[in-house]
Amino acid sequence: MSILPSFAQKSPNVSNALDIPVEYGIDFETGQLTGRKVTGLEAIKVWIWLCLKSERFRYQIYSRDYGVELEQYIGQTLTEDFLNMDCRDSLEEALTIHPCIMGIDDFEAYTEKDTVHMKFTAVTTLGE
Repeated sequence: MSILPSFAQKSPNVSNALDIPVEYGIDFETGQLTGRKVTGLEAIKVWIWLCLKSERFRYQIYSRDYGVELEQYIGQTLTEDFLNMDCRDSLEEALTIHPCIMGIDDFEAYTEKDTVHMKFTAVTTLGE
């Protein structure tokens, strides 16, 4: 049972009129809100950035589907092959809950000292 009427449960970050994603803009360098709304691919970028910053199951305000499960790799010795397979699956599972994200391509994960770096291209209904 939900407190919202059934017509309002579609998705909080997709405009019902045109199915165009809408988010509040973020300055990716500082992590601060810009004070303006963004739509389309820019809104999807914001959603991805926020999803990657949220560990799954940690915050009760988010559904159990939202967020990534990457903290499990902290303190582990991981091979590049394992990173490229397991991290990719974990990341793709987290991102494809968004109705506009179809999957990820060109995934690459590598370690540099104590840091894991990941690069990928999100494939969306609005482009890459």
